Amino acid sequence: MFKKILIANRGEIACRVIKTARKMGIATVAVYSDADRNALHVRMADEAVHIGPPPANQSYIVIDRIMDAIRQTGAEAVHPGYGFLSENMKFAEALEREGIVFVGPPSSAIEAMGDKITSKKLAQEAGVSTVPGYMGLIADAEEAVRISGQIGYPVMIKASAGGGGKGMRIAWNDQEAREGFESSKNEAASSFGDDRIFIEKFVTQPRHIEIQVLADRHGNAVYLHERECSIQRRNQKVIEEAPSPFLDPATRKAMGEQAVALAKAVGYTSAGTVEFIVDGAKNFYFLEMNTRLQVEHPVTELITGIDLVEQMIRVAAGEPLPFAQADLTINGWAMESRLYAEDPYRNFLPSIGRLTRYRPPAEVADEAHVVRNDTGVFEGGEISMFYDPMIAKLCTWAPSRGEAIEVMRVALDEFEVEGIGHNLPFLSAVMDHPKFVAGDITTAFIAEEYPEGFGGATLPEDELARVAAAASAMHRVAEIRRTRISGRLDNHERRVGENWVVFVNGQEIPVKIRADREGATVAVNGRDLRAESDWKPGQTLARLTVDGRPLVMKVDKIPAGFRLRTRGADLKVQVRRPRTAELTRLMPEKLPPDTSKFLLCPMPGLVVRVNVAAGDEVQEGQALATVEAMKMENILRAERRGVIKAVNAEAGQSLKVDDVIMEFE
Repeated sequence: MFKKILIANRGEIACRVIKTARKMGIATVAVYSDADRNALHVRMADEAVHIGPPPANQSYIVIDRIMDAIRQTGAEAVHPGYGFLSENMKFAEALEREGIVFVGPPSSAIEAMGDKITSKKLAQEAGVSTVPGYMGLIADAEEAVRISGQIGYPVMIKASAGGGGKGMRIAWNDQEAREGFESSKNEAASSFGDDRIFIEKFVTQPRHIEIQVLADRHGNAVYLHERECSIQRRNQKVIEEAPSPFLDPATRKAMGEQAVALAKAVGYTSAGTVEFIVDGAKNFYFLEMNTRLQVEHPVTELITGIDLVEQMIRVAAGEPLPFAQADLTINGWAMESRLYAEDPYRNFLPSIGRLTRYRPPAEVADEAHVVRNDTGVFEGGEISMFYDPMIAKLCTWAPSRGEAIEVMRVALDEFEVEGIGHNLPFLSAVMDHPKFVAGDITTAFIAEEYPEGFGGATLPEDELARVAAAASAMHRVAEIRRTRISGRLDNHERRVGENWVVFVNGQEIPVKIRADREGATVAVNGRDLRAESDWKPGQTLARLTVDGRPLVMKVDKIPAGFRLRTRGADLKVQVRRPRTAELTRLMPEKLPPDTSKFLLCPMPGLVVRVNVAAGDEVQEGQALATVEAMKMENILRAERRGVIKAVNAEAGQSLKVDDVIMEFE
């Protein structure tokens, strides 16, 4: 077995590999850019080597810099994680030349399967069903438009060397094909150093289901069942689960056997994933093979009990797989929610800044449930604009799908993140969505269920009543504390009183509180709701039992009440005395400033291009400018017809949130 491994990656996956290596007694080496000097993976590793400036194309994907770090530290093997150099054949070959073991497949398999165009051709030759498309190289945007028309819209424009949703666009017409080709090409060059593009038919109403395979150097190969990855946004996975709620045993077996056959056909070793599109009739089509560890591998680990990183390392060291296909059963159900540094209230645009609060739920593992959080950040750390926006993967396991969802709901509510925009509210909303709960999902789920974007979850009336009861009980505790501090009365509880009005979600809810030593009974809408908790003023997380069910809320103090966040809802809750409530109705509402005549930068980023000039007339939907952040290009479009009065930004300029890019007449 190896004595020292270098991890050629960063963030949560580097931390994940370090944990398993430490468990196996293997020393680890981290690499880091200027932006990651104080990163968690650097702190966790036994050694760390600086490899260059923040941009990945000047540090993490520069093969010579990684090779220098290997030589400096004497590492015997390299685990590439995912992204960066994980599917780079030249990197694998460079390691082979120096006698360094690559914890992954041989370079020949990377060449065969890592290139999306080549892999589709090989799959077709092997008799694997594939999605119709054009596998040749595409010279320019006009050729992309012509090919798209021949295939028939909608089409998927994809980077040949792509992964993780980078370099992917869906086009429904010629204009989108032209713009999508240019953006995909630019993203591919920036993220992978390879700007080749291909186009395939976009299958509507599909499910994205992938098969995890594992193969050793002794001719053994198995599949570790499937993962459902259909909850996606902008071609990037958001929520995954294992197994799929859609597959039956026969389809699962057929897909698994086909995935293993493909792996054997290319001489594959290590962990890999064969991705399929599955239609409503359970017909499945090969998409691509990812010759690396997948982001969502924890859900497979949770239902099989197998540490995939450990098996990758053992396979790389020449050991045979310790199990056969018959040994691999499905135990329970697992969920994964990807925590992204992006603002769901600003159309999920990237968000950067300092994590002023970062407190994940406690990790637990017992026979009834598991909570696991794979992360690469810490409270006080900085979220950089240079890398992928994913900062954690929250995973849960339970004996059934419904139980796994419920464990995830509570874990999401307990996850505290402040200082940046993040998608925790959206993840919570999906966990409560009736279609998701029923397993009725496709890759179009987010686009169809949230066509206008995400503006926060709306709680049902019974849940809102529970929040009102909880808020009034908490307010009572805070008021008792306040009167004790003032020292004005001996009987503090009588001073607080029983009758209150809760203002929440545009509603006024009269409540009456009857307290005792264990908690309070709150009369709400003609019902008595029992509220019990050990919450104290100043605590940022409240765990309560209301009406016999758990209720977890993030808490911030505001005048006369709280800002409460639970189950995807962000609520301003104020608790007032009845007389104060009467006067509150007379207060004027403060309106936000009018910014309709400005195009504001929606996130921190770099201006890639400006498409218009002062005096130009623009139409609704017309592209005005493109801003790049976290390796993704974001096209900013006109919301209505108008005339450009002034342009205040230019290509190459770095902007902050709400910087004015241009003004309209």
